[in-house]
Amino acid sequence: MPDKDSIQSVVTALDIIEFMSRSNGPIGVSDLARGIGRTKPRIYRHLRTLVDRGYVSQDPETERYQLTLSLFHIGQAIAEQVNFLAEARREMQVLYERVAQTVTIGQVEATGVRVLDILRHRSEIEITSRPGAIFDFHSSAQGKVALAFGAPDLWQVVEGGERRQWTDNTNTDIDTLRAEVDRVRHQGWAVAPEEALIGINALSAPVFDGTGALAGTINIVGSVQFLTPDPDTAFIDAVTDAARNVSSRLGYRGR
Repeated sequence: MPDKDSIQSVVTALDIIEFMSRSNGPIGVSDLARGIGRTKPRIYRHLRTLVDRGYVSQDPETERYQLTLSLFHIGQAIAEQVNFLAEARREMQVLYERVAQTVTIGQVEATGVRVLDILRHRSEIEITSRPGAIFDFHSSAQGKVALAFGAPDLWQVVEGGERRQWTDNTNTDIDTLRAEVDRVRHQGWAVAPEEALIGINALSAPVFDGTGALAGTINIVGSVQFLTPDPDTAFIDAVTDAARNVSSRLGYRGR
């Protein structure tokens, strides 16, 4: 019964949002109840929750409700992510064939960089990360790119949170990290040899959208035997070319 009730609660909330989106302006509780076939007390409880979360606002004079722009911003963020992922996937195969190493795509989130997709290269060392995994800012090539080219407030996460020591090579010193991120900003790419996973290095480059904001990262991942701490120029050129191509298709006209 609890599971059923919780599912029905979600259905009711979505019904309210969808009905309000089709309404011409603010709407009252009674009209909502009739429109979606629920009781007024139930509609009211859901509305109060949606107001508390910022998805719905109430006019204090008329006591009628309307949707806020919060849902629009969520939809816009999803559209941007899907657009980035679609364009990055077009470049993944090209990069994979060029470097013969595993290629991944990353999206910056509040706590790290999430792996959106992976094109694996068979090797003696297994790359265990899967789509959905999140890499910390301080201990990954993707994270350093995010710190170098992303929103300044990402540093608050690094400075205020735990900087986990994943391996003996993981750097947890904030001053050392700042100096490395400065180099990343200057050179346009980052590495993290054995900082998140033993035996594994990653080479990451930033992808920008049409506004010049960081859309995500495209990355080469492989054994430190082949993808060394000081990567071959061919690898650097390949990943930065791929990032530049995706950025261009997203409308970026910068450097």
